[in-house]
Amino acid sequence: MAMTERRATDSDVDACERIVRALPDYFTDDVPAKVRQDLASHGGWVITDDDAVVGFAVTERRSAAAEIRWIAVDPARRGSGLGTRLLRRMLADLRGDGVVLVEVKTLDGSVDYPPYAPTRAFWERRGFLQIDTVDPLPGWRPGNPCAFYVAALAATV
Repeated sequence: MAMTERRATDSDVDACERIVRALPDYFTDDVPAKVRQDLASHGGWVITDDDAVVGFAVTERRSAAAEIRWIAVDPARRGSGLGTRLLRRMLADLRGDGVVLVEVKTLDGSVDYPPYAPTRAFWERRGFLQIDTVDPLPGWRPGNPCAFYVAALAATV
């Protein structure tokens, strides 16, 4: 098994969409098209196993800050450390590009939806701190409060 993290290319987009479609508890039907668009606009990273994409991440750069727009691992591989490995590579590359603050949005814990408890725990175990909750967030359905998490990649003072 040859695992590799690298920047995403145009040839990875279909595999990223397949991963999203395989995770219906986490992504709505409109997300595959958004992932395709965001990969084209912002770029991203993939983790591969013998050249097969098994996870991906997309960020949007905003000067010295970036937002993690999407991150997902093939459902058969979740919980095996691939998401952490991919996140570490992505954050190292962002830090190298001068990013000092990273943001991610996810479903807030005030919603009783068990699939997202491990998602929030993933971010928290990796040093992300929840700084706010917004409902409704523009682009999100009301009743789905958005939790904002941030992590500093470098000192800002």
